[in-house]
Amino acid sequence: MNFTDKTLWITGASSGIGKAVALELSTKNCHLILSGRKEQELIDVAASCKKNGSTAWVVPFDLADEKSINQAATLVLEKATKIDGLYHFGGISQRSFANETPLSVDRKIFEVNFFGTIGLTKKVLPLMIKNGSGQIGVTTSIVGKFGFPYRSSYSATKQALHGFFESLRSENVSHGIKISMIIPGRVKTNISVNALDKEGNAYNEMDQGQNKGKSVTKTAKIIVSKLQIEKKEILVGGSELIMVHIRRFFPRLYYYLSSRVKPL
Repeated sequence: MNFTDKTLWITGASSGIGKAVALELSTKNCHLILSGRKEQELIDVAASCKKNGSTAWVVPFDLADEKSINQAATLVLEKATKIDGLYHFGGISQRSFANETPLSVDRKIFEVNFFGTIGLTKKVLPLMIKNGSGQIGVTTSIVGKFGFPYRSSYSATKQALHGFFESLRSENVSHGIKISMIIPGRVKTNISVNALDKEGNAYNEMDQGQNKGKSVTKTAKIIVSKLQIEKKEILVGGSELIMVHIRRFFPRLYYYLSSRVKPL
């Protein structure tokens, strides 16, 4: 994937990993479409991207709102004859025990992380198929590979994304569609601060582990370099990534450790 002069749509671009990836890609002389809920933050990111030599178009929308997604997709697809890359970084995390969390909160997490993500993909995919190429990057999590305390529905949405997009990959090999699953471990962002608690409100606390996580700038550089070589799975983080390999090769050890690990 050569990013120069490519049109790349990034969701969750107003903050965190999405913002950092947008800034990193903007050094590649490309055409960026920046989306998220917070328009002013997106405008600020766009200004920085333009200083780096790329164009940037702000298209705000809400992943939890199907109508908002459809309106944004219609606006973009009316103007863009090609979307070379669609990179999903928008989403919301969770900090609550399953037995204390009402179904309405579970549904909200699914609406944003799963249905919002696949909803936008379904709008863009036909254009990629028509053009015979396209790259989709989907941000999941290491808990998309295994369950983890205090993250039940969040983990479920991320595992669902793996199932959906791995199926999508196999269905579209002949159409030249490349799909990369981006799997962060602990990265220092506000994901825990903005996570939903058992009442569906913002958790408003920085996890201790999150606070010691990998810097978002270094994370973005790794992600972009791996997208460039079209790697199917992009694991990025610190020592916590070992749990992915333990779960795969030593399941009994994983069950032992997961029952004793601190959720925060």
